[in-house]
Amino acid sequence: MPLGAFISSREIMEVLSYSPELGHITTFGGHPVCCASGMAAMEVILDEDLIDYSLDKENRFREKLNNDAIQEIRGKGLMLALEFNNKDFMHQLVKQGYKEGYLTDWFLFCDTAIRISPPLNITMDEIDEASLLLNFCIDKVKTQ
Repeated sequence: MPLGAFISSREIMEVLSYSPELGHITTFGGHPVCCASGMAAMEVILDEDLIDYSLDKENRFREKLNNDAIQEIRGKGLMLALEFNNKDFMHQLVKQGYKEGYLTDWFLFCDTAIRISPPLNITMDEIDEASLLLNFCIDKVKTQ
């Protein structure tokens, strides 16, 4: 269910009342069904401590993604970026991943990195499997 929220100081909110007019509204904000869905998702996130475990899961990705083609792993928790040495390599990796059964994408502002942003409830076994597949695809692109 699509849902958006915007939180700001009173000072900024007052500016958005005229510049642009109604600049604080969203297509996905406030619908009762979407809000109920968002609230249910938030309860699961809090009840299962998914945010606290996200740092452990980040560390697992960092441990398992140990390929020398990865220049840097940036990010925090489960919002990570794998930086490569050039955009051609990164584009080949995205294509190779598709052939191997996983989807990833890159950043519009950075053409040398792919995004890793799984759901908070990803398991350690799933992280291991994803990392193994990513390392396999990286190695395959390196040999092309």
